[in-house]
Amino acid sequence: MRTYASAVELQPIAPVSMETSNHAFTVVVATEEHTPFAQQICDEMEASAKARGTGIAKRSPEYVAQKMREGKAVIAFDAEGNWSGFCYIETWGHGEYVANSGLIVSPHLRKSGLAKRIKQKVFELSRTKYPEAKIFGLTTALAVMKINSDLGYRPVTYSELTNDEEFWKGCRSCVNFDILTAKNRTNCLCTAMLYVPPKEGNE
Repeated sequence: MRTYASAVELQPIAPVSMETSNHAFTVVVATEEHTPFAQQICDEMEASAKARGTGIAKRSPEYVAQKMREGKAVIAFDAEGNWSGFCYIETWGHGEYVANSGLIVSPHLRKSGLAKRIKQKVFELSRTKYPEAKIFGLTTALAVMKINSDLGYRPVTYSELTNDEEFWKGCRSCVNFDILTAKNRTNCLCTAMLYVPPKEGNE
């Protein structure tokens, strides 16, 4: 049984770089300095999935920490410097596709608008790091679908997503994996959404 990190175990860390403050939240690109929050983030991801009764591709604290070190994650803090939310970038198909994964907001801050700000920041980071890549997501959350739609994503069939086997292996830890395999990976309970970057001159 996992134990959850307490406020005593994790001391607030001052946010750094690419700062965007609004309504007492600060959203920044994560760095090595933020790796002590990796365990807490993974615990919240798992607890949130269980509460919703939906699946999740599990990630280890070590994996999340590595994303922070690589500058491929976004983390949020409240006015007191307490961890408030997180999301990270994954690349597939040799950089042809990018996924903004693991979006999580501290339970008491949900419906505060923070999830939208985190998604906007990680979307901007993705476009900066991988300007030619298609950005996609799989989600069962209506709120995330709305945010994605506002960012320019559109609903698509699974066939328009990456065929990178490593991506689909991540679904094995999802409670709905049997549904995905039974449908030959053409459909599942998640909605697939895709952002295609505009061609030069058509921004």
